[in-house]
Amino acid sequence: MQHRDHDRVRMFTRRAALLAGAQGLLFGALAARMYYLQVVDSYRYRLLAEENRINMRLLPPPRGRIVDRFGVPLAVNQQNYRVLLTAENAPDVAMTLDRLAHLIPLGESERERVLREARRKRKFVPITVAEFLSWEEVAQLEVNAPDLPGISIDVGERRHYPYGTHASHVLGYVGAVSERELTGDPLLELPGFRIGKNGIERQYDLALRGGAGRVQLEVNAVGRVIRELERQEGQRGHELVTTLDMALQQFANERLGGESGAVVALDVKTGDVLALASTPSYDPNEFASGISARTWQALVGNEKAPLRNKAIAGEYAPGSTFKMVVALAALEAGVIDPSTSFYCNGKLRLGDGLFHCWKRHGHGAVELVRGIRESCDVYFYEVAKRVGIDRIADMANRLGLGGRMAFDVPGERPGLIPTREWKQAVLGQPWVKGETLIAGIGQGFVLATPLQLGVMSARLASGRAVVPHLARDVVEGETVAARAAPDFAPLDINPVHLALVRQGMDDVVNHERGTARRSRLRLDDETVTMAGKTGTAQVRRITKRERATRVRKNEELPWRFRDHALFVSFAPVTAPRYAVAVVVEHGGGGSKIAAPIARDVLEECLKRDPGRTAPGAGLASGPPTGPGWVEG
Repeated sequence: MQHRDHDRVRMFTRRAALLAGAQGLLFGALAARMYYLQVVDSYRYRLLAEENRINMRLLPPPRGRIVDRFGVPLAVNQQNYRVLLTAENAPDVAMTLDRLAHLIPLGESERERVLREARRKRKFVPITVAEFLSWEEVAQLEVNAPDLPGISIDVGERRHYPYGTHASHVLGYVGAVSERELTGDPLLELPGFRIGKNGIERQYDLALRGGAGRVQLEVNAVGRVIRELERQEGQRGHELVTTLDMALQQFANERLGGESGAVVALDVKTGDVLALASTPSYDPNEFASGISARTWQALVGNEKAPLRNKAIAGEYAPGSTFKMVVALAALEAGVIDPSTSFYCNGKLRLGDGLFHCWKRHGHGAVELVRGIRESCDVYFYEVAKRVGIDRIADMANRLGLGGRMAFDVPGERPGLIPTREWKQAVLGQPWVKGETLIAGIGQGFVLATPLQLGVMSARLASGRAVVPHLARDVVEGETVAARAAPDFAPLDINPVHLALVRQGMDDVVNHERGTARRSRLRLDDETVTMAGKTGTAQVRRITKRERATRVRKNEELPWRFRDHALFVSFAPVTAPRYAVAVVVEHGGGGSKIAAPIARDVLEECLKRDPGRTAPGAGLASGPPTGPGWVEG
């Protein structure tokens, strides 16, 4: 019996020891784990706890301004008043929205969107109901605040273009970021953030965008903001200084009036673009705030294409403004000299084809300077036939035609200067001699933009390879630096030949038989003159019957069938400083329509010269008008 009790005691003691040992191991493991968590790995868990408590959010930076050469603001930021709804403070969201609709415009689609977001989001998260409110609307909401539970006013920024339609094609506009524009930059994913969509806004978007700010917020377990801990405002985007003279830009737009066309004004010495007008236009402010479907359809459906920047993307047959290119190509090739004469009786026969001059009964014997002065087509048919299309194309390329110039505004078109090789490669057909004759007067396959025609004028005036630019500062990525003084390379064209062509252009305006003699400058200093060249480009083939009956009149035709009017020019003749090119779509005769516009723009350039320091100086009270000399 005692032996049995002794065994029982020994067994209990062994079990107790095993249990105590197990408990000791368990508590030891727990202690080790607690030591590891609280001492060894304490930093990691403290950081995780902080990150769970601290919420970091990005702040959109203020977008950089765009100004003209005198510092006149062209694109700025304005306060954007927004209406926010916090559902947890609104007992009845639908009723609050109904009351709100009596104070500000609130469509049914916007109302449904807000209700949908109120059901989906947490109650304390603010929902944007409307934005771009006027100060009067904000005041009205504040007065009625007691009857609008959950409604609050928030202030942000929106892009504003003070000159509206006058610089829309140059500046472009900003808009909301689309899915295909997301690059992984978290700034682009911020609600309401906008980027450049067109024009300078798009070209220099990174520099204008600036750097994001940040704010540290203390939040609870469900994400409700408790308090703001730290704020660092975003870095404002760079201010971009352009070469535009906004007063001149505005004048050029107004001078075009209701016409569909473009005006380009360049500084011959620096390549600065002083004006780049395209009409009709659109208001970029509507795009910045969100354009309506009706307005968009009206813009898209307009036959005069207000959305297209005609100054850089409009491609037109240059007509007679191309004749200086043909003349220089022939002079450089040695196939003509200044005294070479051809007889014009109003037409030229080549094989079975009959090529007409704009002057029905012809010009008689014509040499180079007179050919340019009176724009004789038969003279340039003969010259083009002798020099050939490939040498004409080479000279056109040297004068800035037939290729893009890496311009500051996106959307530039290259135009077209045809060659034998081009036609064979693109159309699979050989070049024929009649096409050379047509190209000799700037028709057929030949196409050029108004910007290219302006550059051609600047190169003819200076003898150098002028390159246009719109940004006075050089912008690369997010870096902005002052642009170095240009040193344009010589064109490698005989100065004597350039002088002959300039003499012809001088006579176009200042000779009693010049095609633009009615568009001479009207400055007090009569020694300051301009040189130019008219152009009238056909957009349809004229039938034999129309020529015989002489019923062809632009004003009697539908708008889209009328001739384009063109004029290229520079001034002063003795020391060229400014070049202007004008294209008026379906405007009629270049001498009657385009030349007076170019003259008026050049006069404004010269009135504001040499200091160009007063943004409004020298502007006429309205667009001058005057008779024109009709070129056929």
